[in-house]
Amino acid sequence: MAAKKSSSPDRAFKVADQIQRDLTELIARELKDPRVGLVTLQGVEVTPDYAHAKVFFSQLTGDPQATQAALNQAAGFLRNGLFKRLHIHTVPTLHFVFDRSCERAADMHALIAQALASRAKED
Repeated sequence: MAAKKSSSPDRAFKVADQIQRDLTELIARELKDPRVGLVTLQGVEVTPDYAHAKVFFSQLTGDPQATQAALNQAAGFLRNGLFKRLHIHTVPTLHFVFDRSCERAADMHALIAQALASRAKED
């Protein structure tokens, strides 16, 4: 008896990528919540059964907690928009998470610049 062939591992990446692109457009064009300013979707992680998706976002200005709350409150609306765009059997439940990696990168850049400046003064 042949082993059950699992779905392609690339499929999860393709679905996550498509969700990210569609959500970017939906948030920019159709979401009217004033708490959601300019957000950038950093990535999407989909569970193997496509039941849930973590959507990582960053923003330049505003309160990340308020934005996260607004996005999670609008998750049903956004998921409904994805139903109309995606051609997959299960559209995942969306969970928005603030991604601090850009913030950390800026902090590290500032520390490096500060270290280089103090080193230049010593020379």
